[in-house]
Amino acid sequence: MASAEHTKGVWYTALAYVLWSFFPIYWKFLSGISPLQLTCHRIVWSCLVLLLFVARSQEWSTLRAAVRSPRVVGIYAAAAITIAANWLIFVWAVGAGQIVQTSLGYFINPLLSVVLGVMFFRERLRRLQWVSVGLAAAGVLYLTIALGAPPWVALSLAASFGTYGLMKKIAPLGAVQGLALESSILFLPAAAYLISVELTGAGALLHSGALRDALMFGAGPVTTLPLLLFAAGVRRIPLSLVGILQYINPTMQILIAIFLYHEPFTRVQLMGFGLVWAALVVFAVDGYLTHRWPQRGVSDPA
Repeated sequence: MASAEHTKGVWYTALAYVLWSFFPIYWKFLSGISPLQLTCHRIVWSCLVLLLFVARSQEWSTLRAAVRSPRVVGIYAAAAITIAANWLIFVWAVGAGQIVQTSLGYFINPLLSVVLGVMFFRERLRRLQWVSVGLAAAGVLYLTIALGAPPWVALSLAASFGTYGLMKKIAPLGAVQGLALESSILFLPAAAYLISVELTGAGALLHSGALRDALMFGAGPVTTLPLLLFAAGVRRIPLSLVGILQYINPTMQILIAIFLYHEPFTRVQLMGFGLVWAALVVFAVDGYLTHRWPQRGVSDPA
């Protein structure tokens, strides 16, 4: 029977992915504004929101102690850089009408999480899990050959978020303190950039209409909430289960891309996606069989 902490981890992580799945709609409203500016707004307003959380909980001593540790700072600096890169790529892709490819990235990421779990945490894969990883790789290879170039947006999003999940798995701080440290590391460069573009007359904030201004200010809480849920959830459950729950996000994103924004979905894309979807089905079946008969010692139903 799952522990209470495990159950909380599942709910926190699942809710984070549901919220993330609606992000294309949010950032689509801000199309035409520099993706770098929008990413910097996410960093600055998220940092301020998180520091308010830290102040309210009166846990400055924990944050100060963390800053004195080069190892801890290094972990959170890596996490900060990877999540900022993920944000930048995602915001650009939404504005460029590439939501279908962002969804592919997040379909690939669960299987990448499994591979990272093997590499860094010695999590063992069963035969069907290896088959699923192979099918996903075949899907990416097919798209690369058929389209004449790798799906860089998808691969970049998968790699950056997979690495971020890895960093959060080994990060020692709690969800709020860790996210506050991450955003603080990026705060000064992001704020400096926003000030510089404002001085040159290229700033978007307070120059783009009331709705867009509100959305830019709202980038802080909108960004922070799912990150807090994800950070709290990923520490409570295995990385492989994190990967399974991530199916929620890309499934909803591809539906939004096709039915709301009418992005093209060609036969070539269907073939590539089909291989990735087959990989996820195999992985899900393996998980079901493993949990269905744990008492029988069926660790490798293949």
